[in-house]
Amino acid sequence: MNRILVLCTGNSCRSQMAEGYLRALGGPAVEVFSAGIEAHGVNPRAIAVMQEDGIDISGHTSKTVDALLGQPFDYVITVCDSARENCPWFPAQAERMHYDFPDPAKATGSEEQIMAEFRRVRGMIKAYCGSFIRTLG
Repeated sequence: MNRILVLCTGNSCRSQMAEGYLRALGGPAVEVFSAGIEAHGVNPRAIAVMQEDGIDISGHTSKTVDALLGQPFDYVITVCDSARENCPWFPAQAERMHYDFPDPAKATGSEEQIMAEFRRVRGMIKAYCGSFIRTLG
């Protein structure tokens, strides 16, 4: 089983969506966790757009990386530049990967425009997670 940690700044959108997709696509071959430099709470819009794609992240909790200190991971995936640059801890044996996804929580405009940005970023994260899972064989 591959243990995967997804890190982001606030553990509210991008890392939560990635955790949902990695769990769904990886099945029993993976154990997935997400955390942030800070814990901002799971964004309701992230929950909504994931539900649209059949993935329920409503039970996820937002936590800081400190909550996972000392746990072994095979992979650490940072999903924003801030997490890659500022994360105080990485397990030494973990393979580190990075992709800087746009932050949908920073979207502005009408609710329709904001949700469109959440859906756009969700699509990017889904594609990335699918590619990652395929590399695990």
